[in-house]
Amino acid sequence: MIKKVLIANRGEIAVRIVRACRELGIRSAAIFTDADRHALHVKKADEAYNIGPDSVAGYLNAHRIVNLAHASGCDALHPGYGFLSENAELAEICARRGIRFIGPDAGVIRRMGDKTEARRSMQAAGVPVVPGSEGNLDSLEAALELAGEIGYPVMLKATSGGGGRGIRRCDSPEALRRNYDRVLSEAQKAFGSADVFLEKCVVNPRHIEVQILADGQGNVIHLFERDCSIQRRHQKLIEIAPSPQLTPSQRERIGEYAVKAARAVGYQNAGTVEFLLEGEDNFYFMEMNTRLQVEHTVTEEITGVDIVQEQIRVAAGLPLRYGQADIQRRGYAMEFRINAEDPQNDFLPSFGRITRYFAPGGPGVRTDAAIYTGYHIPPYYDSMCAKLTVWARDWEGLLNRAERALHDIGVYGVKTTIPYFLEILRTPEFRAGRFDTGFVEAHPELTRYSVHRPTREMAAVIAAAVAAHAGF
Repeated sequence: MIKKVLIANRGEIAVRIVRACRELGIRSAAIFTDADRHALHVKKADEAYNIGPDSVAGYLNAHRIVNLAHASGCDALHPGYGFLSENAELAEICARRGIRFIGPDAGVIRRMGDKTEARRSMQAAGVPVVPGSEGNLDSLEAALELAGEIGYPVMLKATSGGGGRGIRRCDSPEALRRNYDRVLSEAQKAFGSADVFLEKCVVNPRHIEVQILADGQGNVIHLFERDCSIQRRHQKLIEIAPSPQLTPSQRERIGEYAVKAARAVGYQNAGTVEFLLEGEDNFYFMEMNTRLQVEHTVTEEITGVDIVQEQIRVAAGLPLRYGQADIQRRGYAMEFRINAEDPQNDFLPSFGRITRYFAPGGPGVRTDAAIYTGYHIPPYYDSMCAKLTVWARDWEGLLNRAERALHDIGVYGVKTTIPYFLEILRTPEFRAGRFDTGFVEAHPELTRYSVHRPTREMAAVIAAAVAAHAGF
């Protein structure tokens, strides 16, 4: 078994990995920049190493991170999500240095990170894909010709893209002409490659993804699906497992597609196959994420499988502890990404000091966070500061528990998306389980809420501010 893991990440996901390691009896080593000196993952890990003053560059230096892993006696490295988590070079360097990379091998990362190559792989495996270009576009003229054939609207996408970047919707030839050079430029700046491809735009689909696990012995299973349709500008806000919008036959079919996709590329470790659902029956492969997802928590809640522990075991060469027949779903789970943003001000980031924080509790409530009272949220990273996950036996119970937990959680000193989520929960469409990727844009009124804090909470906030100012 693996003895010591270097966690090449920060924040709540680093804390999550520390916990998994501790339960397995594995030591953990954290890394941090000067901006993260007082971060929670630094406090929780068994060891922690400073990787320099630059707040971002240190987390993106693959050679330095692997050298540190080797020097500190780590025999494995977990990349978390974001940063270098889908970087094939990191996996290659780990392999050269004899360090187990807790994820798929470099070849699979590279193959699935290239969106046009991924499309070809899925087509060969019989997994349906969105109509679009067979490969990368070589000119604006080629893009205009193809768009005329498949019909507008279309999506221009960076071949190496991800995270909602390098994407433009084009509703007409004029829009395609206007956006073509922009997407090429964005792709080059964000991903180091100006390759782009074109797909038909599936208008307001449901975004459904399937969690898979695969080991080195040829076993591949799925852990059911997650509904990620509540999103803003291609960034997920709320995730639900299983989807309240699928029938049993749809659920079985999408699970089979996901397993088929993983087998087609020889996948090992945890991964996520993402689909768009158009209408009632048209599932289209969108992409495969070759890493742990932010929203893995909801899958863990409905299946009881610790996905991070399974990742570590697979990387150690051990078989999965579960067959497909062992995976049973129980109830519903929902995750809220608690972002330090102001929904009433176009979701402007709200970084600063947490004057008071307390997590919710009670049955079926889980909080994954990297904040604490007195912590300063730095302005250099993603605005997500916590994840609230709730579970209940049925959909109605889930909605009620989610509302209660959102009222219970307290994050003071910065603006957050908590009040906005409460407004979403109260809409008839969401409560009925009927929503798609156009939900947020269709409900701009939800950002125009009023925040009324109880008198005793306001008094506590004022007292905390006075104490902080006085230096108590």
